[in-house]
Amino acid sequence: MMIFAFLLAFSHNVLAKCSFNIDSNDAMQFSAQTLTVPSDCKKVTLTLNHTGKLPAKVMGHNWVLAKTPDVKAIAMEGMSAGLANKYIKKGDNRVFAASDIIGGGESTTLEFSTDKLKAGGDYTFFCSFPGHFGIMKGKFEFV
Repeated sequence: MMIFAFLLAFSHNVLAKCSFNIDSNDAMQFSAQTLTVPSDCKKVTLTLNHTGKLPAKVMGHNWVLAKTPDVKAIAMEGMSAGLANKYIKKGDNRVFAASDIIGGGESTTLEFSTDKLKAGGDYTFFCSFPGHFGIMKGKFEFV
């Protein structure tokens, strides 16, 4: 029985450090500037909440993960992809993960593999809604 309790506590701890909640709002802000993920997380679960009131077509937000040097190009090229494509160019392999775009009062959850990430790499999370990536971003540390 003690071994089962230990394994249950251990698995809960691993899941907790690989799962995150982050808020976004109508002022184009994320609630976190940095997300630190241990490199032993094989998958990450992220829930994005939009605490604002404006609809997705006006002030939509998503959560996108890419290498820092690629962020501007992904965001600029994604503008023409449209809302239906999360403002991300179809087939853009520079994007490691991307949530749906949500509006005020909505939430979305994504799960992604860390297989393509390298510990210590230079990664940024950002919102790809047109005009948001310049200020709506943060550091993603895979350590």
